[in-house]
Amino acid sequence: MTDQHEVGPGSDVSGPTSWSIHLNDVSVTYPNGTTALRNVSLDIPAGEMVSIVGLSGSGKSTLIRVMNGLVPVTTGTVAVGPHEVTHLRGRQLRQLRGHIGMIFQGFNLAERTSVFRNVMVGRFADTPTYRTLLGVSSERDRDLVFAGLDSVGMLDKVWTRASDLSGGQKQRVAIARALAQGPSVMLADEPVASLDPPTAHSVMNDLRHINGERGLTVLVNLHLIDLAQQYTTRMIGLRAGEIVFDGPAAEATESNFEHIYGRPIKSNDKLAN
Repeated sequence: MTDQHEVGPGSDVSGPTSWSIHLNDVSVTYPNGTTALRNVSLDIPAGEMVSIVGLSGSGKSTLIRVMNGLVPVTTGTVAVGPHEVTHLRGRQLRQLRGHIGMIFQGFNLAERTSVFRNVMVGRFADTPTYRTLLGVSSERDRDLVFAGLDSVGMLDKVWTRASDLSGGQKQRVAIARALAQGPSVMLADEPVASLDPPTAHSVMNDLRHINGERGLTVLVNLHLIDLAQQYTTRMIGLRAGEIVFDGPAAEATESNFEHIYGRPIKSNDKLAN
């Protein structure tokens, strides 16, 4: 293999249509009795870029996890695109998750293998079992992998071992892996929490670029108010599992943030420049 791959007009790397998300009166109570969401209703149009802001324990992670069925709802309904998530089980739920890219704070990469192999994991849901077992990829799968890496500026690292990457580079590979699925929705759970300020801005800019270039529905959990205002068009504020703000991110005031956080704004609520 060479270390170059051409991604151009001839490559079929188009993904499926972006999906909308609808939550109707959703509540989640965990088996230990903790109520994480309380009567949450949301309508997120296809192609919107939304930040979900709140302190730890406000319900941010639970909110995005009900959207791909990782957390079952106690009451209410969740619809993502044409699917009512609350009624899906087994194979149907796995098929839904194949259309939802998920990015985590911890990257979740296989450190001892190449960037290419890590991103190829995003194709497993659409790859015949024999190809997965033999490690044989189709031309379309390779095109999707290379296009995903190109979107986040990591194509030159395609054959690099994941353990040799910086934290920001690993997060970009995780984004490329999610893009390789050809998702209709992208969910990011605190994707910049462990990154330094310049790298955090770069990763957020990658997500904004993907939203604009692909028209992909993007939801990102954040605890940093300046990132939410700079990179997303709509902001949802959660406090104790309830929505206490929902509006244009750029128009949110310090008073709005104090209401979301239940206290005055602190220096660590913003990203140091």
